[in-house]
Amino acid sequence: MEHLQRSIKAVIYEGEESGYIGDFYELPIVTQGSSLGSVVKNLKEAVSLHLDGEDLMEMGYVENPGITITYELEHVCLHTKLKNVTLY
Repeated sequence: MEHLQRSIKAVIYEGEESGYIGDFYELPIVTQGSSLGSVVKNLKEAVSLHLDGEDLMEMGYVENPGITITYELEHVCLHTKLKNVTLY
């Protein structure tokens, strides 16, 4: 029996100008929102509409999968000096 995924994975990151973008890794779904709460709500709604009527087991998911969301922070550059050596 094939292993079925218990959750659908998504990432949220800040939009270039404002708000937040939500993007699913394995599904062709991208949405946005003005706040973290609104983008999470939009992700739930979008995936629900996308999967409506689909055979989730055929897609590799359990009957009622959850959503696992990663929040991506902007890049951080670490500068630490150790004996005249700078680490980036």
